[in-house]
Amino acid sequence: MIAAVDNPPASAWTRRDLALLASAAACWGLGTVVSKHAIDEIPPLALFPIQLTASVVAIALLMRRSGLSLRGSPPLLARLGILNPGLAYALGLLGLTFIPASLYVLLWALEPLLITGLAAVFLGERITGRFVLLSVLAAGGVGLVVYEPASSGQWPGVLLVLAGVVCCAAYTVVARRWVATSDSTAQVVLAQQAYALAFAVAIALAAVALGGNLRLTQVSPGALVAAVASGLLYYAGAYWFYLSALRRVPASLAATSFYLIPVFGLAASFALLGERLGPAEWFGVAVVVLAIVSIIRLPDRGRRPLVADESRQVTQP
Repeated sequence: MIAAVDNPPASAWTRRDLALLASAAACWGLGTVVSKHAIDEIPPLALFPIQLTASVVAIALLMRRSGLSLRGSPPLLARLGILNPGLAYALGLLGLTFIPASLYVLLWALEPLLITGLAAVFLGERITGRFVLLSVLAAGGVGLVVYEPASSGQWPGVLLVLAGVVCCAAYTVVARRWVATSDSTAQVVLAQQAYALAFAVAIALAAVALGGNLRLTQVSPGALVAAVASGLLYYAGAYWFYLSALRRVPASLAATSFYLIPVFGLAASFALLGERLGPAEWFGVAVVVLAIVSIIRLPDRGRRPLVADESRQVTQP
């Protein structure tokens, strides 16, 4: 059942929705670490459809078990899946073949800043100077976390990743505008990722037709498990948490959770891979966390009254 309600005060949504955003960042961060075990053996354009297939199957099974219809996402929201995760992550994975992972993460740190600007222009969100300053501080903290003096990238890779960043930023702004009109977050995630999967398969087939090597004959069972697990984390879990929060949270605030992704990634590397952090990385983590906490505590986080189409809230996630 859909009911129209007024925009709730911060106390009505802050804890629940910020927890959802933190969970999304954790899934993206952990999924990145897990995917490292797969990408060494599986070509990126083959890994992408494997991950999306795992996500789509898992979401569909959970929806069936819960008695939710697999259909119902508005067509516009469903087709956004071609933009993100479809085109955005295809560009990102291709770019990652040209540049080191640290530079890849650093480029994606530009996404929240871009979302903030787009949200101000197209959604009318009021962005204060203090909010922008803290966002830039958080981006700087990410730079400290991932910086490697020996890192260098090639321009094709940088441009590909930046194109993916633009796709993701546009996705968040459009999704924020329309996601509250859907009956179920799960329906939206399933429909979007089904479109993304079709796109990923088409890209993989095109690559094979052009002479690309996407064979999986020498892939270990561990790499396949990592591919499936990373798909469940990176796409099923993360997108469900993120879109659930985006129903009520301004796009500019939701975007700041992306700064936590490398922090969770480092935590996962520390716990699962035994990696250790240097003083600069610890300082960067502290800067990111301090900036995010300060943003959360701002008296006005860029919220604005919802317009008629955005005020449709649902009782079913």
